[in-house]
Amino acid sequence: MTDKPIEEPTPQESLDPENWDEFRAQARHMLDAAIDRLQDARQGRVWTELPGEIKETLKAPLPREGWGVPDVMGRMEALLPYGAGNTNPRFFGWVHGSGTPANLLAEIAASAMNANVGGRDHGAIYVEKQVVRWCRELFDFPDTASGIVVSGTSIATIIAVKVARDTRLNFLSRKDGICGHGLVGYTSTETHSCVARAFDLLGLGTDALRKIPANDRFEIDMDALKAAIAADREAGLTPFIVIGTAGTVNVGAIDPLEELADLAAEESMWFHIDGAFGSLGVLSDRVKDRLTGVKRADSLAFDFHKWLHVNYDAGFALIREEKLHRAAFTDRPDYLTAKERGLAGGNPWPVEYGPELSRGFRALKVWAQIAEFGTDRLGRMIERNCYQASYLGEQVEKTPGLELLAPVALNICCFRYTEPGLSDAVLDAMNDEIVIQLQEQGSAAPSTTRLKGRLAIRVNITNHRTARADLDILLEEVQRVAASPEVAAVRDAAIRDAG
Repeated sequence: MTDKPIEEPTPQESLDPENWDEFRAQARHMLDAAIDRLQDARQGRVWTELPGEIKETLKAPLPREGWGVPDVMGRMEALLPYGAGNTNPRFFGWVHGSGTPANLLAEIAASAMNANVGGRDHGAIYVEKQVVRWCRELFDFPDTASGIVVSGTSIATIIAVKVARDTRLNFLSRKDGICGHGLVGYTSTETHSCVARAFDLLGLGTDALRKIPANDRFEIDMDALKAAIAADREAGLTPFIVIGTAGTVNVGAIDPLEELADLAAEESMWFHIDGAFGSLGVLSDRVKDRLTGVKRADSLAFDFHKWLHVNYDAGFALIREEKLHRAAFTDRPDYLTAKERGLAGGNPWPVEYGPELSRGFRALKVWAQIAEFGTDRLGRMIERNCYQASYLGEQVEKTPGLELLAPVALNICCFRYTEPGLSDAVLDAMNDEIVIQLQEQGSAAPSTTRLKGRLAIRVNITNHRTARADLDILLEEVQRVAASPEVAAVRDAAIRDAG
């Protein structure tokens, strides 16, 4: 009996274009549309809500038959005006970088290569290794340091805290877990929530993270920190990590990093720094003297997509000792066996420094940004933003009806609109409405936060396109909106509710 030959159920086909010339023309059209969008980034509204009709099209059922390139391209082009607004110079909300047109080209090249940068011996691996070397040099870390490009500081923090945890437990925790060891860590109440999230995800629990009060400058209180460590040791617990912040998310404060480094050494604790955006102040003559403690950290987490303006997403975990870093993650099963030659060479692989085997080529846009502009020019953008925030703070203090709520430490200015005789609750409601009105009207996009219980208009400047004129427009718009009927209605309702 002769076996029948295996036949494919459908004719031979692929997902490549049937007409490459037609695809090339469509791609050029999309590139032109994207460049037009960036060329006009300084113009028009900051944020525009996605129209209802587009939202409805994005509720379409799963396509069984493809819609075709023209339809899909048209839908993508229609989305271009409806981003968060962070390419606009008057986007001041949260800490969003503004990106660069040059990064479009890096993204195109990375997409064409479609590289998995978890491992193996290919060009993308060597680009990432150069980025690691550049980061060592940037932060004055030793040659023993290692690093990995990740999505952002949240993942970088998880990686760093895991290395710290496993190092303290002699890496037995990778098999045995952490129960019964009583590990505790310390950070400021002003530190980003990603640190507590890392404690949660790593099985330490958020209760193991001691949140130390901040002083009037919103920096960690060193006396309170020392007292907390002593109390935990007295209770039989194991302090293993202290986390400083270079640029707090609320006001941009920088913890006393040198003092924290000294304390960590005295207490035999791991010293980690959350430097999401502020650590890159090492490129600014105005800021770098307050960041000398960064080079003493055991680990540093930061983002390229904030103050280096790399397109989202791109962060980095930098670890002082490569041996410890790799020991916390390496796991090479048979199908990932290292070779001296061939495609399985290029060792060690990035997968040995983080949790992901499947990784995109984020490093290319980071490499391209640094290579094209150089750290001097990027540093000038950082320095200008710091001067702009100081200017805004000065203007707030000169403007009747506005109140500065925190010192301007870096690139963030927090203030509020005030009226005599109104309670904080009423002022909170008014300032919240002012921010929403600014966003909805498209004139500016600050965000809000709370400082010492009061709601603040929070203006973050991590944008190479922002000019002083944009800050003047912001203040004019705040005053205009504050005098509007909409805000008056919110004020009156809040007064009635307060009763």
